[in-house]
Amino acid sequence: MSGTGTPMLSGVNAIHVATVLEDSVDQLAVLGRIMPASYEFRPDVNEMVKEEVSQLVAGQKDLENKYQSALVRKLELKHTTKNAGKLAEVEEDVLSTGRDLKNSLHTFGRTLRQNPVTGDNIAKIQDDRDFVQCVMVNTMDELIHNCSFQALLDAVHSEKQRKASLQNTIQKEENGRKRVRQLHKQLSDVKKEKELEMQQRNEMIAHLKDQLQEMKAKTNMEGKYIKKCAEVAVTQTQKRCFLSEKEMKEEIEKLQRQIDEETRANAEIESYLRSHHASQHIIGPDGRVISMDLSKKVEVWMEKYETDVEDKQRELDILKASKAKDLERLQDLTKLYKEYEQVVVEDRIAKEKERRRAEQDNIELKASIRLQAWWRGIMVRKGFGPYSKKKKKGKKGKKGKKGKKKK
Repeated sequence: MSGTGTPMLSGVNAIHVATVLEDSVDQLAVLGRIMPASYEFRPDVNEMVKEEVSQLVAGQKDLENKYQSALVRKLELKHTTKNAGKLAEVEEDVLSTGRDLKNSLHTFGRTLRQNPVTGDNIAKIQDDRDFVQCVMVNTMDELIHNCSFQALLDAVHSEKQRKASLQNTIQKEENGRKRVRQLHKQLSDVKKEKELEMQQRNEMIAHLKDQLQEMKAKTNMEGKYIKKCAEVAVTQTQKRCFLSEKEMKEEIEKLQRQIDEETRANAEIESYLRSHHASQHIIGPDGRVISMDLSKKVEVWMEKYETDVEDKQRELDILKASKAKDLERLQDLTKLYKEYEQVVVEDRIAKEKERRRAEQDNIELKASIRLQAWWRGIMVRKGFGPYSKKKKKGKKGKKGKKGKKKK
């Protein structure tokens, strides 16, 4: 090594290495000239592919058998020995075999995905050969002129960086795929949860719709019943008023007939009295004829007639006034009935709201009681809070053995 940190070789060693590199460069150049563009048209191409695949399959089977035997040995040692060193050694062997199996599986899959007889693989081989040849030529020139091989180290370092960057990209892609799978799983879980919630809400909406339809039907029935009751009451009142009015009319007609009879009788009596007025004489003690004064009787009968007519007219006026009062009272009662009906409907609506509120409070109370009972059951089964089991010193060894057996 020189003082500046550049790797150096002695003159003889540099010449020897340059000679070997020159021979390798010549072989690579000859190999590049004799390699065909593709193996597709060679007659033994199938045999080549079968042989390569057979080698890969055999290597894969060997690694799988090795990994299986390592796992069996690990399980046997866990049950038979407590030596931490042997267990760590077996664990390291299992991990190493697993990594080899993973790399082999990756190589096997890549080989199966890539056809070795196509022009792409041949082109890649030619590119790799050109790269190695170029690196060897640069290293040989540097060895001849400076007795150093810094170009080889730089090429190896740059190739390592390129592979590390490629591996980092692959790792990022794998992490991205894992993240996408996790997000898909979370999305599926959220979708299932939302679908379940939507189903529950749809069921609740259907239940509420049924209750609403039931309440509408009940309200309609009650409204129809109240309306019919009101119509029947009004009809009955009107019927009673009609019957009362009819009776009063009949009584008025009867009184009118009596008045007519009285008037006719009075006229007949008056006619009779007038016709017999001249013949109504009385012979006095002195032998003179005295005519009886019937005009006073006529006046008496006329006064009686007027008095009777006034009395009957007064009774008729009283009956008319009573009829008007009854009609006014009927209107007041109808208005009061409508007001009572409105109050009854509002009271029934308020009672129904109160009943529904009480039912909702009862449902919420039952749900809270069930939730509390469920949480107490969870606490008892899981041993949370005051229900946690106290650990006893005498049972530590048994618990440890049971835990190991479960593993």
